[in-house]
Amino acid sequence: MQRICVIGGSRYFGKLLVQRSLEAGHRVTVVNRGSAPPPPGAEHLVVDRDDEAALTAALGGRTFDVVVDQICYTPVQAASAVRLFGDRTARYVMTSTIEVYDPATAGLPPLAPGVPVAEEHVDPAAWRVRLDLPWHDAAYLEAHYAEGKRQAEAVFTREGRFAFVSVRSAHVLGGGAQEFTGRLAHYVERVGRGEEIAVHREEQPSVFIHYAELADLLRWAATATAFTGPLNACSDGLVEVTGLTAAIAAASGGQPVHRTAAPGEPTGPFSFDRYYAMSNRRAKELGFVFSRTADWLPDAVTEAAATAPAA
Repeated sequence: MQRICVIGGSRYFGKLLVQRSLEAGHRVTVVNRGSAPPPPGAEHLVVDRDDEAALTAALGGRTFDVVVDQICYTPVQAASAVRLFGDRTARYVMTSTIEVYDPATAGLPPLAPGVPVAEEHVDPAAWRVRLDLPWHDAAYLEAHYAEGKRQAEAVFTREGRFAFVSVRSAHVLGGGAQEFTGRLAHYVERVGRGEEIAVHREEQPSVFIHYAELADLLRWAATATAFTGPLNACSDGLVEVTGLTAAIAAASGGQPVHRTAAPGEPTGPFSFDRYYAMSNRRAKELGFVFSRTADWLPDAVTEAAATAPAA
């Protein structure tokens, strides 16, 4: 049994992480602003993690074996967490993203076509941190989401007084209406209505992960002690957007209508003009067993179709 603190955890894979941690016999404390109650059995601290004084007061004398931070988006939040939890926990796990590898925002050379990117491509220990940038501005944060995650990883890696793991998640699918981003629903609705779907001229594949698998991986990373550092999280197998819409059509009986986007024209959320895959080799070598995207994708699109508005 471990004492686990989950920051966030009010929805989707974060909520499932809390539920499965409780089922495994762990003591769980959930810290969030109270938008939704945690599963029964979890302690709930209702407080804004950006209010450092209020969070300090809410935590009181509590200590934890591990903290899982679901909602750290900036180096400012990371620096606050280091101050708050440096003497309260031995291990800290941050949910990060595949977006840290985006060459358009990272200022790194493009990835080699056909070669899944490994964790060392973005080294948080060497990344520059800028606490003076307007991270509290919502529009700035949205436009610099990937950079915020990179700099947050850097702060924890260099300044944290605990063992630190950053889980760089692939695009998360599954869960039907729980999938709050609406990215899969974007395609389900268009296929169902026979609407055109703008795609790049030369479609490139990416990687995905089921929300339940990500919850399990986060719990595994939290309760392990043998490793630290970045960890790529993606199911086995690549998917192009045309493969995704084909799976939707198979589940719904619709017919996808693809249109090649003009140069500079926006496309859907999973249409990529660059090879966009991660290697999950490190997590496998450490002992985690991934599923195959092809095995769970049909059920994920069926769930999404069942909750989509009628055509």
